[in-house]
Amino acid sequence: MQFLTTTSEGYISLFFTLALMLVLLYFMIYRPQKKQEKKDAAMRCSLEIGDQVTTIGGVIGRVVAIKDDTFVLETGADRVKIRFTKTAISAVEKLNMDNAPAKK
Repeated sequence: MQFLTTTSEGYISLFFTLALMLVLLYFMIYRPQKKQEKKDAAMRCSLEIGDQVTTIGGVIGRVVAIKDDTFVLETGADRVKIRFTKTAISAVEKLNMDNAPAKK
């Protein structure tokens, strides 16, 4: 009967395999997630009244009021106002009229 024995070569290959898995985990999951979180935080901080916003649920409207962690969104021609948290924002379209070309 032969018993399984682990040599130092087995430990070295196990160590390198685990190290490779951790490096892949960092570059494929953790780092992109942190980069996206920074991008989302910057988007929420730059939110201004009058911006066109799309929420995670798909609601599209114009921001009419901003408080600490919430904002009020006015939707459609009915002018329905709904309060959302800032974490519900998925996209912001800046409506900057200062840089718009003048009509002749």
